[in-house]
Amino acid sequence: MLILAVLLAYTPSRDVIAGWLNLHTNIQRVQHPPTPSAQAGRNLDLGTPTTLARAQTEVTWTVALPSSLGPPDAVFVKLPPSGPSGGEVTLVYTERPGIKLSGLTGVAVLVTEARGKVDETFFEKMLGPDATIEQIAVNGHAGYWISGSPHDIAFTDADGHFYSDSLRLATNTLLFDDNGTIVRIEGDLTKAQALQIAASMS
Repeated sequence: MLILAVLLAYTPSRDVIAGWLNLHTNIQRVQHPPTPSAQAGRNLDLGTPTTLARAQTEVTWTVALPSSLGPPDAVFVKLPPSGPSGGEVTLVYTERPGIKLSGLTGVAVLVTEARGKVDETFFEKMLGPDATIEQIAVNGHAGYWISGSPHDIAFTDADGHFYSDSLRLATNTLLFDDNGTIVRIEGDLTKAQALQIAASMS
């Protein structure tokens, strides 16, 4: 302490110490850089991170992109045996205007696609008592608006087998059948926002 007090008495020493403290502060600030967007969704068990082009080669249908959300921040593909037959592609979107970002996952919207068919007989049983279901039309296709806190969903995959899956964000979900491709849109969304995203898919 005595040495530091003596050093501070001299202007050159004060400048050197101040410079050292500023450098130390700057080093401290860069020790925890923000998570790259490519990492978005890695903790949600969505499958293998990949590119959109590579994911397209892994599945037989044309992956539809919601233009209203822009390019996805990350893409995942899940293949059998952990995924449904025919595979499953998930598009991950982080911050988007007007859509609340999850502080736990760093994700605003998930769009998941898989070949299959919704079987309402067991689909409703999987959702639990905290979820409500409304049957609606989405782009001229049969769909469901699921609000509340759903956690799981089930459908018949491309081979006709029962497949259950988790709703990763446990928030409102729009589910619809697009000519044999099941699309689900998860996020802290209103029904109008979800329908707008679905309408922009091509």
